[in-house]
Amino acid sequence: MDIIEALSKIDSNINGVFVMHEKSEKRFPLHKHEKGQLSYVEGGIAYLTIDNKTYVVPARYFFWIPKGLPHVLRLNNSATVIHSLYFYTTDDEADTFYDELGIYISNDLLTEMINYTESWTGKMVDESDSNFVFLKALKNILPTFQNKNLPLQLPFSDHPRMIKITDYLDVNFGKPLTLKQISEHFNLSERSMSRFFQTELHISFLQYLKTLRMVKAIELLLKTDISVSEIANTVGYVTLGSFSNTFQEFTGSRPLDMRKSKM
Repeated sequence: MDIIEALSKIDSNINGVFVMHEKSEKRFPLHKHEKGQLSYVEGGIAYLTIDNKTYVVPARYFFWIPKGLPHVLRLNNSATVIHSLYFYTTDDEADTFYDELGIYISNDLLTEMINYTESWTGKMVDESDSNFVFLKALKNILPTFQNKNLPLQLPFSDHPRMIKITDYLDVNFGKPLTLKQISEHFNLSERSMSRFFQTELHISFLQYLKTLRMVKAIELLLKTDISVSEIANTVGYVTLGSFSNTFQEFTGSRPLDMRKSKM
C-alpha cells in the first residue's frame, strides 16, 4: 500500500495519526488530505511540488505539509525511504508552525522518534491505543524547528522546449555555462532565453543554474564520499570558499556540516 492507496485511510479518523513508511522510487501524483503531514526523508532526496514550485528535501530533512494543501511528491532513488505521519489537526491553532509549509533538518531525537514508529506502518493510531501519547509528544516538539526552515526551490515547467533546456543543464551543470552559450545552443537570442526563463520558471537563468548546482552538491554530499573540494569543482565552482559561501546561503549550513548529518 502506497500513499495514494492509503488516502482514504489517512482521513478515516480525524482524531487519529496514520503511520506510513515506504521505500520507493516513484512519483506520487497531485493529492491532498485533511491531516497535517510530517515526512522524514532517509537515504536519498525527495522533491515536493506545490503551486508549480518544486522544493528539494535532502536526506535527514523532514517536511511539514498543512492540511488540505495539494502537492506532488517525487522520490529520486530506489534507496530512499519516506517516513510519513499524518496527524489530527484539532490542536493546530496552538502554533503557527502547523499552518505553514516547512522543510527542516532533523535532529537525533526527532529521527529516533520517527524511526520508532516504523512497526506501526499502515496503522491508524488514536486515543484508544497506548502509542497515541508518544505520537502526540512527537507532534508537540515540531514547532521547536520553526526557525530552521530550508525552502530550497528548483522550479520546473511542462513546456517541451524548456524541458529540453533544463534537461541539458541537468547534464552539463558543472561546465562554465553562460546565458550566451545556452542561447546559442538552443538557437535563441539572449533576450528571448532570459524572458523564457522568467515566463516559464519565474526565475533568472543564472539563479536557476546556481540552484541546480546546489541541488547537485547536496546529492553528492549525501550519496557519495568524494571530498568537498571535488564536489565544488564538479558543480562548477573554481574556489572552495565561493562554493561554501553559496552553499550556506542556500541551505543555512556549510557543506561539511551537511556531510556529517548523513552519518
